[in-house]
Amino acid sequence: MDAIVKNFPAGQPQARPSQQEAEEAVRTLLRWAGDDPTREGLLDTPKRVAKSYRELFAGYDQEPEDILGRTFEEVGGFDDMVLVKDIPFFSHCEHHMVPIIGKAHVAYLPKGRVLGLSKIARLVEVFGRRLQTQETMTAQIANSIQDVLQPRGVAVMIEAEHLCMAMRGIQKQGSTTLTTTFTADFKDNAAEQARFLTLIRR
Repeated sequence: MDAIVKNFPAGQPQARPSQQEAEEAVRTLLRWAGDDPTREGLLDTPKRVAKSYRELFAGYDQEPEDILGRTFEEVGGFDDMVLVKDIPFFSHCEHHMVPIIGKAHVAYLPKGRVLGLSKIARLVEVFGRRLQTQETMTAQIANSIQDVLQPRGVAVMIEAEHLCMAMRGIQKQGSTTLTTTFTADFKDNAAEQARFLTLIRR
């Protein structure tokens, strides 16, 4: 039975193409690029590309609710900001399928429950390993934590370089894009936003 692709953009699950179909698609692209997929150096390339894509886009096989499901209530009355910063990630632009390389900063204001710190990094990984826009990824991280944990607020900043700008098109290397999303108390309280941004830069 064919695997079902989760998180299909149109909302309808679809059967995942077979390994053979994926490899044939790579051969087609190699021919379209002007090379010969039957030459020695490219013989195993379709298999390698298909295998690497399963790893690079593994986020489609994971649900944020599964990552965030376990929380801890024994916090000793702690209710101040929890911040995990400088979380490295690699993603791919959904427009050109070339890499996005960056780091995420994620904070929340707990309300009775906290997350294991590794869960935040894993959540970034889940959304990073999908075809993305940086704006969407920033909102997805914030909204997932807000929906599952129900904290007093969530703040997310992503800083990233888009190789679709560096390798093609305008070809400007080294430029960085920053995006932020704030929910609840972070969205309504400028002082909390300022504290978040100060702690990131410290």
